[in-house]
Amino acid sequence: MPVVIAHVSDIHIDSEPRAAERARRVFDHLDALPADLDLVVLTGDIADHGLDAEYAGAREAAATRHPLLICPGNHDDREAFRRTLLGVPPSTEPVDQVYRTDRFVLALCDSSIPGQDDGYLADTTLRWLAAELDATPDDVPVLIGFHHPPVELNAPFVDRIRQFGEDRLAGVVARRPNVVAFLAGHAHTAAATRFAGLPLLVAPGVVSTIPLPWEGDRPVHLDQPPSLAFHVIDDRHRVTTHYRVVV
Repeated sequence: MPVVIAHVSDIHIDSEPRAAERARRVFDHLDALPADLDLVVLTGDIADHGLDAEYAGAREAAATRHPLLICPGNHDDREAFRRTLLGVPPSTEPVDQVYRTDRFVLALCDSSIPGQDDGYLADTTLRWLAAELDATPDDVPVLIGFHHPPVELNAPFVDRIRQFGEDRLAGVVARRPNVVAFLAGHAHTAAATRFAGLPLLVAPGVVSTIPLPWEGDRPVHLDQPPSLAFHVIDDRHRVTTHYRVVV
């Protein structure tokens, strides 16, 4: 059986009901699936203002029967994220997490910079990632996720606040044949490109969709339905991504 991972991003829970309702619609869709998913990954911008009350709402909106792994984005606060969403002691250090099975590994890196909108992987995060890759057998496929895409996506607003210092990340994964793809959020648009010779798969935003330059000058679409991605890893470690709208 292939590995199936649902990829959700940018739910932006705030004090209004709209974002929570859209997130709940996505997670209800996942919970109604007839089969169990191997993992659900949520790549950042969980809370809109990084408030404890927003994380309490996110914990309800993103509750699921499937295994769940979450990283922060530029709208998140590391201390409140840990304290209220993860239920662990607060800290300002990067929130780096790994999900391990015999069939695959997903390393989720914190690309957020406190107080800034652009992204960067701290040296401690890169050392942590290298150690996790060293601890993974060569025959186990690895996906690496974060909030900020490390390349331009031809979306000008997002490209200005993407992940920088990406050459350092490329150096960590060089000559690691079992790294099969990168996952990101942040862009509020479904996208697929390449980074460091591997697929970079970007989840659409749940709370909104950003139009591309050739689609007009409207700053954001709030009327389009939320959507998500399914990443499938087959027995040859080939990754296929399917995007789904939740109506």
